[in-house]
Amino acid sequence: MQRCAWADSSPAMQAYHDNEWGRPQHDQQRLFELLCLETYQAGLSWQTVLNKRAAFNEDFADYDVDQVAAMTTADVERLLTDARIIRHRQKLMATINNARVIRDWPAGEDFATWLWAFVDNQPIRQAWASIDEVPATNDLAQQVSKEMKRRGFKFVGPTTIYSYLQATGLINDHVVDCPFAPENLPA
Repeated sequence: MQRCAWADSSPAMQAYHDNEWGRPQHDQQRLFELLCLETYQAGLSWQTVLNKRAAFNEDFADYDVDQVAAMTTADVERLLTDARIIRHRQKLMATINNARVIRDWPAGEDFATWLWAFVDNQPIRQAWASIDEVPATNDLAQQVSKEMKRRGFKFVGPTTIYSYLQATGLINDHVVDCPFAPENLPA
């Protein structure tokens, strides 16, 4: 068996693929981190994002929602001088905005519960034979994107959200001959 073809480009990509991608994630802080990473990736390579992940974690307090939500425009100005991260003003502002949306979530529910309700709390397994079959988006991603925008999230287009759903394990797109496909993992 061979892992999904996209993951063979570097050790960092392999580690991300083998240990994170497609694994169901329910922790709100981790869900927030992955959302942010997907927004940074828009228009760039995933390798670029992974290379800058540690610096992003440092600059955004390991994506502690409350700490990020409390950041100001002065913090954004400081971040724009940090060459270790992707210095894109709108993406950095989206990180803070999205933290505020999650922080201010209506009482009685949380972001993780809301997100997983789109798939009835069960990952969707799409058993593709080849990575070439995997779509850039689908109806679910379009629906989630639309609802996230309605709630005030930024940088959450359907393609970004499809990647996010893959990353967080709501959709499992490991190809069938990948050793990390759910049917190939030990019970």
